[in-house]
Amino acid sequence: MKKLASCLLVTLILSGCHSTSKDERYNSMSANEIYQQGVKNTNKKRFKPAVEDFEALEARYPFGDYADKAQLGSIYALYLNEDYAQALPATDRFIRMYPRHPHVDYAYYMKGLIHFSEAMGFFSKYLPMERAERDPTPAKKSLASFDHLVTHYPNSVYANNAKQRMVYLRNLIAENELFVARFNLKKGAYLAAANRANYIVVHFDKSPQIEEALAIMVQAYRRLERPELAQDAYTVLKQNFPQSEFVQKLA
Repeated sequence: MKKLASCLLVTLILSGCHSTSKDERYNSMSANEIYQQGVKNTNKKRFKPAVEDFEALEARYPFGDYADKAQLGSIYALYLNEDYAQALPATDRFIRMYPRHPHVDYAYYMKGLIHFSEAMGFFSKYLPMERAERDPTPAKKSLASFDHLVTHYPNSVYANNAKQRMVYLRNLIAENELFVARFNLKKGAYLAAANRANYIVVHFDKSPQIEEALAIMVQAYRRLERPELAQDAYTVLKQNFPQSEFVQKLA
């Protein structure tokens, strides 16, 4: 037991020395020098050292002019390092601490971008999996963040890019809903299919998925013996998509 205690003590001492020596590198550096080093490491794709720089900067100068810059720099480096689990809380923390900051729009943009990257994810990069078949939660969170940005900060330099991504996300979420609606229709869950399709029509009115969603509503309501609802959906389908193949099939 004495030997074990001694070993643990030595380990703790060595660990403390290592931590101290690691922090001491910043002792002779000003806030601006630490910040510039973090920027340099980020530009050279040394993301982990960059995060260490920004965290050290905030820890040493928590009330200085660089505290907010340190947080934003850390968020960006974490995002580039694909460390989304750390980047998201860091983004939320910045928004909570600086709700009226002149660059809070950037924080909302980064939050949307992080969720957007999650939505694309590992599987869409490396495996032949349809994105519409995956969990749409990150896409919905990304859409919400971008929507907040363009609604509350319409003049932000990030607004146009956010709007473009929102179009893609809306279509992605609508396609996911359509995938589920198709599945429910096929297995005979007609009410669920109709509800999913109706959700697409109500919330994604300009998406390409509207056409098939209306067709699913027609089929589902007919199966549910709701002819009036089926006819309403068919009328909307015919008026908006007169050349649709579904118009002829469901006539």
